[in-house]
Amino acid sequence: MIDKIIKYLGVFTAFILAILVLLVVYDATARYLFSTGSIALQELEWHLFDVIILFGIAYTLRENAHVRVDIFYASYSEKTKALVNLISSLFFILPFSFLIIYIGLGFVEMSFVQNEASSNPGGLEYRYLVKALLPLSFVFLSLQAIKDAKTNFGMWRSL
Repeated sequence: MIDKIIKYLGVFTAFILAILVLLVVYDATARYLFSTGSIALQELEWHLFDVIILFGIAYTLRENAHVRVDIFYASYSEKTKALVNLISSLFFILPFSFLIIYIGLGFVEMSFVQNEASSNPGGLEYRYLVKALLPLSFVFLSLQAIKDAKTNFGMWRSL
Protein backbone atom coordinates (compact mmCIF):
# COMPACT_ATOMS: atom_id res chain seq x y z
CA MET A 1 0.00 0.00 0.00
CA ILE A 2 2.77 2.44 0.95
CA ASP A 3 4.61 1.53 -2.24
CA LYS A 4 1.62 2.49 -4.37
CA ILE A 5 1.06 5.75 -2.51
CA ILE A 6 4.68 6.82 -2.92
CA LYS A 7 4.71 5.69 -6.57
CA TYR A 8 1.65 7.83 -7.32
CA LEU A 9 3.21 10.67 -5.37
CA GLY A 10 6.18 10.44 -7.75
CA VAL A 11 3.85 10.51 -10.77
CA PHE A 12 2.03 13.52 -9.29
CA THR A 13 5.36 15.25 -8.72
CA ALA A 14 6.38 14.63 -12.33
CA PHE A 15 3.07 16.13 -13.48
CA ILE A 16 3.66 19.19 -11.31
CA LEU A 17 7.15 19.49 -12.80
CA ALA A 18 5.67 19.58 -16.32
CA ILE A 19 3.25 22.31 -15.22
CA LEU A 20 6.12 24.26 -13.65
CA VAL A 21 8.15 24.11 -16.86
CA LEU A 22 5.22 25.44 -18.88
CA LEU A 23 4.58 28.16 -16.31
CA VAL A 24 8.22 29.30 -16.31
CA VAL A 25 8.29 29.39 -20.12
CA TYR A 26 5.09 31.43 -20.18
CA ASP A 27 6.30 33.80 -17.45
CA ALA A 28 9.70 34.35 -19.07
CA THR A 29 8.13 34.89 -22.50
CA ALA A 30 5.62 37.38 -21.11
CA ARG A 31 8.29 39.23 -19.17
CA TYR A 32 10.98 39.50 -21.85
CA LEU A 33 8.91 39.75 -25.02
CA PHE A 34 5.88 41.68 -23.80
CA SER A 35 7.25 43.44 -20.69
CA THR A 36 4.43 42.08 -18.54
CA GLY A 37 4.52 39.84 -15.54
CA SER A 38 2.60 38.65 -12.57
CA ILE A 39 3.69 38.45 -8.96
CA ALA A 40 1.13 35.68 -8.41
CA LEU A 41 2.61 33.58 -11.24
CA GLN A 42 6.12 34.01 -9.88
CA GLU A 43 4.98 32.95 -6.43
CA LEU A 44 3.11 30.01 -7.94
CA GLU A 45 6.38 28.90 -9.54
CA TRP A 46 8.00 28.81 -6.09
CA HIS A 47 5.04 26.95 -4.63
CA LEU A 48 5.16 24.32 -7.38
CA PHE A 49 8.91 24.02 -6.85
CA ASP A 50 8.15 23.35 -3.16
CA VAL A 51 5.76 20.56 -4.13
CA ILE A 52 8.39 18.97 -6.39
CA ILE A 53 11.18 19.07 -3.82
CA LEU A 54 9.13 18.07 -0.78
CA PHE A 55 7.11 15.29 -2.39
CA GLY A 56 10.14 14.07 -4.32
CA ILE A 57 11.96 13.20 -1.10
CA ALA A 58 9.90 10.08 -0.32
CA TYR A 59 9.89 8.98 -3.96
CA THR A 60 13.68 9.32 -4.12
CA LEU A 61 14.02 7.12 -1.03
CA ARG A 62 11.63 4.57 -2.57
CA GLU A 63 13.73 4.42 -5.74
CA ASN A 64 16.96 4.19 -3.71
CA ALA A 65 18.24 7.28 -5.55
CA HIS A 66 19.15 9.35 -2.52
CA VAL A 67 22.63 10.65 -1.82
CA ARG A 68 25.02 8.58 0.23
CA VAL A 69 28.72 7.91 0.34
CA ASP A 70 28.73 5.31 -2.41
CA ILE A 71 32.51 4.95 -2.35
CA PHE A 72 32.11 2.97 0.89
CA TYR A 73 28.59 1.61 0.40
CA ALA A 74 29.39 -0.04 -2.95
CA SER A 75 32.02 -2.29 -1.36
CA TYR A 76 29.73 -3.52 1.45
CA SER A 77 28.19 -6.96 1.45
CA GLU A 78 24.42 -7.21 1.00
CA LYS A 79 24.01 -7.93 4.71
CA THR A 80 26.03 -4.85 5.66
CA LYS A 81 24.08 -2.71 3.18
CA ALA A 82 20.81 -3.91 4.71
CA LEU A 83 22.13 -3.08 8.20
CA VAL A 84 23.30 0.40 7.13
CA ASN A 85 19.92 1.08 5.51
CA LEU A 86 18.07 -0.21 8.59
CA ILE A 87 20.11 1.98 10.96
CA SER A 88 19.71 4.98 8.63
CA SER A 89 15.94 4.58 8.58
CA LEU A 90 15.51 4.00 12.31
CA PHE A 91 18.03 6.42 13.76
CA PHE A 92 18.29 9.20 11.20
CA ILE A 93 15.33 9.45 8.82
CA LEU A 94 12.51 8.64 11.27
CA PRO A 95 13.60 10.86 14.20
CA PHE A 96 14.36 13.76 11.86
CA SER A 97 11.02 13.29 10.08
CA PHE A 98 9.07 13.18 13.33
CA LEU A 99 10.81 16.37 14.47
CA ILE A 100 9.95 18.17 11.22
CA ILE A 101 6.33 16.97 11.43
CA TYR A 102 6.05 18.14 15.04
CA ILE A 103 7.59 21.56 14.39
CA GLY A 104 5.92 21.95 11.00
CA LEU A 105 2.41 21.49 12.34
CA GLY A 106 2.93 24.52 14.58
CA PHE A 107 3.99 26.64 11.61
CA VAL A 108 0.97 25.52 9.62
CA GLU A 109 -1.38 26.21 12.52
CA MET A 110 0.06 29.69 13.09
CA SER A 111 -0.17 30.49 9.39
CA PHE A 112 -3.77 29.27 9.26
CA VAL A 113 -4.83 31.22 12.35
CA GLN A 114 -3.22 34.40 11.01
CA ASN A 115 -4.66 33.76 7.52
CA GLU A 116 -1.16 34.39 6.24
CA ALA A 117 -0.84 35.66 2.69
CA SER A 118 1.90 37.05 0.51
CA SER A 119 3.25 40.44 1.52
CA ASN A 120 3.62 41.34 -2.16
CA PRO A 121 0.78 43.23 -3.83
CA GLY A 122 -0.94 40.79 -6.17
CA GLY A 123 0.66 37.84 -4.42
CA LEU A 124 -0.98 34.58 -3.45
CA GLU A 125 -3.14 34.04 -0.39
CA TYR A 126 -3.53 30.95 1.79
CA ARG A 127 0.17 30.54 2.60
CA TYR A 128 -0.74 27.81 5.12
CA LEU A 129 -1.47 25.45 2.20
CA VAL A 130 2.13 25.65 1.06
CA LYS A 131 3.42 25.40 4.62
CA ALA A 132 1.29 22.27 5.11
CA LEU A 133 3.41 20.55 2.45
CA LEU A 134 6.35 20.39 4.86
CA PRO A 135 4.85 18.12 7.55
CA LEU A 136 2.85 16.21 4.93
CA SER A 137 5.95 15.42 2.89
CA PHE A 138 7.71 14.12 5.99
CA VAL A 139 4.72 11.91 6.78
CA PHE A 140 5.25 10.32 3.37
CA LEU A 141 8.99 10.07 4.02
CA SER A 142 8.31 8.42 7.40
CA LEU A 143 5.99 5.87 5.82
CA GLN A 144 8.62 5.03 3.22
CA ALA A 145 11.35 4.81 5.87
CA ILE A 146 9.22 2.43 7.98
CA LYS A 147 8.61 0.25 4.92
CA ASP A 148 12.33 0.30 4.09
CA ALA A 149 13.29 -0.52 7.68
CA LYS A 150 10.98 -3.52 7.66
CA THR A 151 12.36 -4.70 4.30
CA ASN A 152 15.98 -4.20 5.34
CA PHE A 153 15.45 -5.94 8.67
CA GLY A 154 14.05 -8.94 6.83
CA MET A 155 16.99 -8.92 4.40
CA TRP A 156 19.50 -8.56 7.22
CA ARG A 157 18.01 -11.47 9.17
CA SER A 158 17.87 -13.75 6.13
CA LEU A 159 21.46 -13.18 4.95
